[in-house]
Amino acid sequence: MLQAIQRDSFGYFIHEVNEENGLVADKTAPGWPASIAAVGMALTAYPIGVERGFMTHERALQRTLTTLRFFMASEQGESPTATGHRGFYYHFLDMQTGKRAWRCELSSIDTALLMAGVLTAAEYFRADTAAERELRELADALYRRVDWQWMCNGDRALRHGWKPGSDFLPWHWQGYDEAMILYLLALGSPTHPLPPQAWDTWLSTCAWQTVEGIEYVHAGPLFIHQMSHVWIDFRGIRDALMRSHDSDYFENSRRAAQVQQRYAIRNPEQFAMYGEFGWGITASDGPGATKRGLSVEGRTYYDYVARGVPGGPDDGTLAPWAVVASLPFAPEIVLPTIERYRRLQLHVGNRYGFKASFNASFPADRRHPVVGWVSRHHFGINEGPSVVMIENHLSGLVWRLMRGCAPIVTGLTRAGFEGGWLAALRSR
Repeated sequence: MLQAIQRDSFGYFIHEVNEENGLVADKTAPGWPASIAAVGMALTAYPIGVERGFMTHERALQRTLTTLRFFMASEQGESPTATGHRGFYYHFLDMQTGKRAWRCELSSIDTALLMAGVLTAAEYFRADTAAERELRELADALYRRVDWQWMCNGDRALRHGWKPGSDFLPWHWQGYDEAMILYLLALGSPTHPLPPQAWDTWLSTCAWQTVEGIEYVHAGPLFIHQMSHVWIDFRGIRDALMRSHDSDYFENSRRAAQVQQRYAIRNPEQFAMYGEFGWGITASDGPGATKRGLSVEGRTYYDYVARGVPGGPDDGTLAPWAVVASLPFAPEIVLPTIERYRRLQLHVGNRYGFKASFNASFPADRRHPVVGWVSRHHFGINEGPSVVMIENHLSGLVWRLMRGCAPIVTGLTRAGFEGGWLAALRSR
């Protein structure tokens, strides 16, 4: 079952790609641009595809080289139509030209997800051949070029992004969020590193809470508890916060999955199909017509929004991929939930497996009358964690690769992580 889900999800990174530049579509909608986060997911998934027989080593190598060459050669500068600036890249890029799309921001977090994929590729393709040496050199140059210090704009906390003509976005990455991977890559930089105090600044805004009877560092959307774990094995390694609570971030994410299940069982809003094996509330597509919400029969429904528990927003929308991405943390509750979603046939007739989300409380979709509204699209940022977290559960491939990644090890060390595989690495 898991290998079938993985194979179907991997198909996104075979077909939703421009072979000429390696850019990956953000979602399966006509004319939609690429997202650099989806590219980072693709670069991480290709080694898995090779190991699982989904694509050949040669095809994965050439696809990766094409992608890295594009990002290295693409325009960097303050022009509103450039691809990036100071080593960062715009959130969305035109699939054909690679230029900035939609007047979007130069994104710090999405650049980090892209760089995580770049570094994964460099750890996997280690052969002493001209092509693989070039790949590693490109990966190193791309990572070294990112000016993390500049993105702080004089502060200790990283900004969300920057726009030409309007300067830095006003928001900082603070509070427990998906930015662990961002800070760790910034701390590990050999060229523009953040000081260790930057991690302390981020930690100072993380809150240990009791939610649904479970104590943990809380964040409402499930993806926050998954995204950095796509690349980093947090089992047994602890920073100051986790040492103070005798826990680690892997255990924290296990508790987050349990919180989601308990909330769904309690089901305070009485949404359809919530329950012991009906959960998975995260950032996802939804049935609402606008971001402000759509009211139907006294309920408010949202479009794409970061849904969360217990504080919401919660409109009855569940995301099967978010359950799959929690597999390594809590297989005992994830596997039966996946099995239930397959019985609902949410994967049948879908090129890339489970659709992104569904809402059984919304007036029925005639194509899926049992589960109500179903998203029409697939998203690269959903398919990537599905592929990689299944693999991390089955073989630990990406975690194993990244335990050998110098920037990750340096970043964790500067952030004050100790114990586990880090201690074993240092003792060699």
